[in-house]
Amino acid sequence: MSKKYIDFETKKTVHFTMTRETHADFRIACFKNRLTMQDILEEFAQLVAAENPAALRIMTNLSEKKRNDEISRLSDLDSESILNVISNLNPLNDDDTKED
Repeated sequence: MSKKYIDFETKKTVHFTMTRETHADFRIACFKNRLTMQDILEEFAQLVAAENPAALRIMTNLSEKKRNDEISRLSDLDSESILNVISNLNPLNDDDTKED
C-alpha cells in the first residue's frame, strides 16, 4: 500500500503590472522591513479574506477613487466627442462650397 502525501495548501501564481516608481518604492519599503513583496501581498489578501475593517476600507477607498477616475475619463472623452461632432457639423468647415 502506497502512502501519498497530499498538500492541501495549494498556491496560486499572480501576475500583475505596476509603475516602475511604485515597484521601486514598494521594494525599498519591503527591504527596510526585511519582507518580500509576496509577504506583504499575501498578508493583505489574508486580511481582506478575513474581512478586516482596515483592509476593506482600503479596498472601498480604492474602488471609489477608480470609479471617480473612470467618470472623469468618460467626461473627457464625452467632451472630446461632442467637440468632434460640432466640428463636423459646422457649415463653415464645409469644403464643398463653391464661390460664384
